[in-house]
Amino acid sequence: MSLRALARAACGVVAAIAMTAAAPAVHAQAKKFKIGVVYDYTGPLAGGGSDLHALGAKIMIDHFIKQGGVEGYQIEAVYADAQSKPDVAINEAVRLAEQEKVDMLLGFFSSAQCVPVAARAEQLKKFMWITTCISSAVLENRNLKYVFRPQPSGRQFGLMSTDFIAQNAKAKFGKEPKDLRVAIIHEDGSYGVDVSKGNEEGAKKAGFNVVLKEGYSATAPDLSALVTKLKRARPDVLFHTGYNPDITLFLRQSREQGFRFSALVGHGAGYGVYAKLKESLGNDVNYVFNVDPISIWLTKENALAPALPPFVKMIGDEYEKAKPGTTIRSAHVGMAASNTYVLLTEVLPKAIKKYGGIDAEALRKAALEVDLPEGGSMLGFGVKFEGEGAMAGQNARAFPVITQYVDDNAYVVWPKSLQLREPVLPLPASSPYAAK
Repeated sequence: MSLRALARAACGVVAAIAMTAAAPAVHAQAKKFKIGVVYDYTGPLAGGGSDLHALGAKIMIDHFIKQGGVEGYQIEAVYADAQSKPDVAINEAVRLAEQEKVDMLLGFFSSAQCVPVAARAEQLKKFMWITTCISSAVLENRNLKYVFRPQPSGRQFGLMSTDFIAQNAKAKFGKEPKDLRVAIIHEDGSYGVDVSKGNEEGAKKAGFNVVLKEGYSATAPDLSALVTKLKRARPDVLFHTGYNPDITLFLRQSREQGFRFSALVGHGAGYGVYAKLKESLGNDVNYVFNVDPISIWLTKENALAPALPPFVKMIGDEYEKAKPGTTIRSAHVGMAASNTYVLLTEVLPKAIKKYGGIDAEALRKAALEVDLPEGGSMLGFGVKFEGEGAMAGQNARAFPVITQYVDDNAYVVWPKSLQLREPVLPLPASSPYAAK
């Protein structure tokens, strides 16, 4: 045999030995946790905030993938586009569960999608972790076992905004709450209806004079009739729940038709995407309020658990890489990233170590044992899920805040304990919507 042949043979033996030696290591790393991630990458909901939630979730999932996974499990994410359509969201969730064999579902921006998808996840006995949609109808009186939401509910959003106005009525408007004229308008899906119920409940509690309450389709091509009704009703304060482009359409037509008011309070979704509002409305977006979980970049670092600030920085760095030149970092990105972080650091490790795996039952038991105090999440609130009762699966410790956009900055103005500056109320004369 030639020297060259001997060398080839020797290399073959060495390679075989190396492969044999590596086999146990490969086998040891074979455990995998598969997440089905569903957001709207196309359609109107994408620009309304869903694509930003998708970015936040991906940043966090990618980070843990780079770190080697969780408790010996590699992480694989399978992404799906709900296309801003409830039927597509349902079909994609079922496809991920039955064909892709994911261990759980994560994401879901629209409440209109969440309500039916949650029912299907429960039927399939598939664990579902909601990072976004807020409608109470997703969980209320449904006794779901495998569906969990770290987010506050839509009812909380509606109550927060009305309480904010009531508490500032005398000092800022010079009126008693009973003398304030308010209007409640909303997109007519699960999300808008739920928040508007909270608005209505809060308005009644405050004693406001509700001069108009009306829903509309988020895909309506013209909202001028609604604007006309509002002009006739003459509200001081407008509570609005919408996505986008319906928000942009409404505000453009309000300006064109000369609709004036003293304050506008929006509730998440499209109102949480400052870049889109600024692009569409320019400086008209100045002094608009938004109700949402706090932006992780506005939380006070010393109020958070020590492990969290480095993650806040990492998410911000990755956000900047993905969306360079962003003026105000959208709360949506941090929201999804924070809620995904809780899953990967609290629920998944406990399911593996204490309950022996990643099946739906193990994940459910682990989720019910999460017990984070205030400051335990990047969103500032704690996490403790209700295990039974009217809102089983809801994080009982979640709460939103109110921010106000002023000159390309977002300031927390409510509650007082988290306030960064006093709210500007009523709208100053520089606003095209300011009451004359």
